[in-house]
Amino acid sequence: MSEEKRTNKVVRSFQSVVSGSFLSRKETIRFFPFLVFIALLAVLYIANGYYSESKMRKQSKLTEELKELRSEYLITKSDLMFVSKQSEVAKSVAVLGLRESVEPPKKIGITTLNATAAKE
Repeated sequence: MSEEKRTNKVVRSFQSVVSGSFLSRKETIRFFPFLVFIALLAVLYIANGYYSESKMRKQSKLTEELKELRSEYLITKSDLMFVSKQSEVAKSVAVLGLRESVEPPKKIGITTLNATAAKE
């Protein structure tokens, strides 16, 4: 018999929740601020989950972009080192009709008046 009472009580409780009549009881009204607080915490918890998930996606995207930019930097640096070699510069200049100097550069010395006066 006690099982019937329990089952009957569970059914009535479920019906009162579904119909919304449990909201008009004094016990429920007394705990209403607490229930609102719990609902607010649940909403904040869900929002925090979405926020952190979006931040993780953004971080993953930025990490991939960083890898791509790093590889692009290495390729560009390698190309620049190849193009700036003396033989490659000579080939590029030859296309313009210029040629490489065969004689070594000459040092130009400048004497100043103070230096010559100090020697004398």
